[in-house]
Amino acid sequence: MSLQELEPQNFVETALKLGGKSEEEARKTGSLDRADEQVEALFDKKYQTGQSPIHRAVWDREFPTDLFHSTAVTVPADAARTMNEALEVVRRHKSQGTVLDERGKITNQVLGDLAATGYWGLLVDPQYGGKGTPFSAFAPFLTRMATIDPTVAGLASVHGCIGAVDPLRTFGNPEQKQTYLPRLASGERLSAFALTEPGAGSDLTALRTKAELDGDSYVVNGEKLFITNAIPGRTVGLVCLIEGKPAVLIADLPDHEDEHFQLVTYGLYALKHSYNNGLRFHNFRVPRENLLQPVRGDGLTVAYHGLNLGRVALCATAAGTMRVMLANILPWAHFRRTYGAAIETRELVRRRIGRLAALIVGCDALVAWCSGLLDQGYRGEMECIIAKIFGSEAQKEAAVELFMKTHGGRAFLHGHLFGDNIHEYLAPCIYEGEGEMLGMAFFKSLIKEHGKTYFEPVGKALHAAGIRQPSLANPAHLWALRKVIMPYALWWVGERLSGWQNPHFDEMPDRLRKHAASAAAALQRSRLEISDVMSKHQLKLADRQCRMAELSQRIQDQVVRVTVSSWAAQQSSEVVRSAADILCQDLERKFTGKRPTDGYFRAVSKLGETIANGGYEAIAGITPEAILMPYQNEPTSKERG
Repeated sequence: MSLQELEPQNFVETALKLGGKSEEEARKTGSLDRADEQVEALFDKKYQTGQSPIHRAVWDREFPTDLFHSTAVTVPADAARTMNEALEVVRRHKSQGTVLDERGKITNQVLGDLAATGYWGLLVDPQYGGKGTPFSAFAPFLTRMATIDPTVAGLASVHGCIGAVDPLRTFGNPEQKQTYLPRLASGERLSAFALTEPGAGSDLTALRTKAELDGDSYVVNGEKLFITNAIPGRTVGLVCLIEGKPAVLIADLPDHEDEHFQLVTYGLYALKHSYNNGLRFHNFRVPRENLLQPVRGDGLTVAYHGLNLGRVALCATAAGTMRVMLANILPWAHFRRTYGAAIETRELVRRRIGRLAALIVGCDALVAWCSGLLDQGYRGEMECIIAKIFGSEAQKEAAVELFMKTHGGRAFLHGHLFGDNIHEYLAPCIYEGEGEMLGMAFFKSLIKEHGKTYFEPVGKALHAAGIRQPSLANPAHLWALRKVIMPYALWWVGERLSGWQNPHFDEMPDRLRKHAASAAAALQRSRLEISDVMSKHQLKLADRQCRMAELSQRIQDQVVRVTVSSWAAQQSSEVVRSAADILCQDLERKFTGKRPTDGYFRAVSKLGETIANGGYEAIAGITPEAILMPYQNEPTSKERG
């Protein structure tokens, strides 16, 4: 039985399946401990950071080409039926103008109609009333839903990825799953994840909400902030401190506020069509059996697992939102005339259209790659961080640099997609802290193993010798470090003497193969630069945020180049391949500092022209908004006679 067949959502269950026993049998025979050992082995095999594709791409001597290929997605028939019905529900409500209530929020009728299709249970196993959809099928479905209504797509992500569904299906025990998952799958209870606090956003070490065991309950005191989908009557994964360590409790919020639970309301420009509130708990009781107990790690392990899914879902939703932008640029570019010609014939506008298609293709590629890795059991933290950063930054660029500038002043009219949704477009850039902060988390994960292997022993030796400012010119310092510095010296010399192995990418169009090979080589070479930065700054590296952020982004860009070129090579659409080529050229120039060539301008303009003429299937079926304040176009020279 392969990991892919198992799709391990709970490590204990997976290990028991590998051992051919039910949990009840395991408890009777006393083999549960052996199952735990299998859990550890499974956990270590793919889930650890050192086995991630990006870590191996940088630190292994051979580039893991096969790990950057996206696998084909098979959607279960029942899940496909639910997806199509859900899309039709939202289309119908859109056409009838019944998606939003008088407060501008998604109506309960829409939520209920979606529940009837099975929408809220797409990620829940069939044994608990769900559809058992692989994440690699769920994520691109969010792109489709986002082309109709991004908020509805976002709520599916909140509920299934960062809400209570993923913590339960991944880390819950059988009793917890049986209690909660059927109600979450049916939509009887929608969910949220209560992690952020007034003083704990990107710095989750600053958590203050506490839960203390009192008899059969945990008593919770504290406050949460910026919690989407959190209103009375919902179910939340509540992150709190238990005995000083992060933990997650599954908590049913009461149907009404009381002395133990209150909402903290505020004005928020973004997420305007969903509910986003703070939650205040005062001696709020949660049954002790609702504590999630991961096999390894703590509550942050639970949180980050769901966050990885949410990061990919964000990128998928951005891909759908940008499709809507592109579909609304084209009619305007055809209508708007300057100096006797439609602006769709202008090189600058064609470049914007081509660039927007390139950003969409980038998101599509990252969604396919990351979701496939997660389905295979990889931890995916670094890969999903890239998807989140790329998707949010791409959406920001698309909105401000491409969509707004093409529409000009009309972008600021009431009723225009840009003006009405600008905060929605920009908000993802600061989820989990803004992008550069998250990029530093990516960098710290990337260097962790290398630091533990080579630099941590040096630090311990310096501490033992009482040396605060080491100098290799000092014989006493060299003597104190003689044993621990040798492994690093051998690695450093070996890297410089061994030469480089050029990664090979077969069966790819030549232009895409060159992008993949060039980016892979850059990733391989980056390990020396990374190690030199670590050696130079040592313990002060944590304070060199600008250097970490800059180096992190360079590495992220090369990962995107490899991923996008590999994914596009598998696509039959020439427009998709051309858009991937444009994105990779843009990233290559950013890396090298070279200026764009005339050939590049011709290529991106040609791509824009093809799309303007209806050549991009990815936006087929999207109905553009009406052009606001249309005017009588000036007659063409032919009409003048």
